[in-house]
Amino acid sequence: MIEVKRVSSPSEIIGIRDLQALNLKQNITAEEAIDQGFLTAAYTIEYLQEMNLASPSIIAKDGDKVIGYALVATKDIRNGHDLVEGLFDAIDQSEHNGKLLRDVNYVVVGQLCVAKEYRGQDLVQKLYGHFRDCLSKEFTYLVTDIAQANTRSLKAHKKRGFQVINELMYGGFAWDIVLWDWNSVDQHLY
Repeated sequence: MIEVKRVSSPSEIIGIRDLQALNLKQNITAEEAIDQGFLTAAYTIEYLQEMNLASPSIIAKDGDKVIGYALVATKDIRNGHDLVEGLFDAIDQSEHNGKLLRDVNYVVVGQLCVAKEYRGQDLVQKLYGHFRDCLSKEFTYLVTDIAQANTRSLKAHKKRGFQVINELMYGGFAWDIVLWDWNSVDQHLY
């Protein structure tokens, strides 16, 4: 039975890192990257621990195995990884509803992944639903970035109510910064 919950043990952080490694763009074929999407950033165990100390990430487990995750990245951990720092800097300079986001309390999805054999079972929706249930009282918006080449991911995020608010260049790639307004009436997720 699949359980969606927040990280509560060191073995779950290792499970996140192991799933991440299997889905990094450099570890999959070009065809798979186009068809299934891909991850760009590799995080160390130490950085994942730091993220989870600030605010535990959301995971999906099948028994003891981590089969999906949505990493919770708060402003407290923005300086632990170049890509995350650049994302927070770009978000802070972005506007939504006439306000600069640096002046709004938001949380970032540091990365999202579902194991290949569990895709197509609405786990992304369940991860994001649990993310919102756990964090919407603390934060106004959920923000993340998606490589523009990762069209599958962008389509899935738009389906769930995210909207593109800005762009970011990092590592020679173009990224869309997307935002989910938790105060909007039409949530797309439920």
